[in-house]
Amino acid sequence: MKIAAGYVAGLLFGLGLAISGMTDPARVLGFLDVAGAWDPTLIFVLGGAVVTSFIGYRLVFKRSAPLLGGVFQLPTKQELDVRLLGGAALFGIGWGLSGYCPGPAIASVGDLSLPLSAMLFTMVVGWFAARQMSQ
Repeated sequence: MKIAAGYVAGLLFGLGLAISGMTDPARVLGFLDVAGAWDPTLIFVLGGAVVTSFIGYRLVFKRSAPLLGGVFQLPTKQELDVRLLGGAALFGIGWGLSGYCPGPAIASVGDLSLPLSAMLFTMVVGWFAARQMSQ
């Protein structure tokens, strides 16, 4: 049941990205181009995600435990450190250069192109490099 719930959540996420047009790197790069032909549509997608998460977390945390798990697994670390800030900076640079965030990139696999392939390949290389650095 847990796997099915994860599949449904991923399907909804990918469908939402595709319907909103956020799998199109030109739209994302248009949002990041605040000094040029700025495209504000990503703000509405982000706003919808924030509102949904805000309401969802309040409803979920009224429960004593998750529906499909034993206990809630929440991060305990609350301070900012070099790894978090450096990772966030690298994420933003990669997003700005490619126009793909990891979620939309994976949702776009059906329309695989050379730039998307390069982004996905380097993302996986980055995961492995980060894993090696943290050991």
